Amino acid sequence: MLRFQAGDARAFEALVRRHRTPIFSFLLRLTGDRGRAEDLCQEVFLKVVRAAGGWEERARVSTWLYAIARNLAVDESRRMAFRRADPLDAPGGRGAETPAEDPAPDRAADAALLRPKLEAALAALPPEQREVFLLREYAGLRFGEIAEVTGTPENTVKSRMRYALEALREKLAALGVTPEAAQPAAPWSAAR
Repeated sequence: MLRFQAGDARAFEALVRRHRTPIFSFLLRLTGDRGRAEDLCQEVFLKVVRAAGGWEERARVSTWLYAIARNLAVDESRRMAFRRADPLDAPGGRGAETPAEDPAPDRAADAALLRPKLEAALAALPPEQREVFLLREYAGLRFGEIAEVTGTPENTVKSRMRYALEALREKLAALGVTPEAAQPAAPWSAAR
């Protein structure tokens, strides 16, 4: 970021390459809409270009990017709430992300069965809890960084995470997912 502030255009390309996928994944899980997530992700990096001169090295660049992404998603959600009209023929599915590496067939099958249940459980969380869970588990931010991103006290962030985990356990149990069922399948050779 410091190189980009100094006028190095290649540094911006490196920022985008390094942070685009995690920011997009966060926005996709936050909004549940691939098109909105793509638009918001582009907006994040446009904001970076516009605000680069004012960036200060107080926190990690990733924390700053997640704060921008979150704020854009919140603002866009507020705007959409005023204009929301769900079409009657809206598709129910979302595009699936492709994994970085091919898992074993039995693990892929287990994951394919578990993923929709996990997505449903995440979608059922209150927005504040879902946001904290996604920033912690998918983005890998520390609680202090999440507090900074959301503008919420750190203890509140921890509390939201605790409630999110409890709600996810309950929802997944109601959907028939037990901790044992969520464990990776034993390798075929170990079953002998």
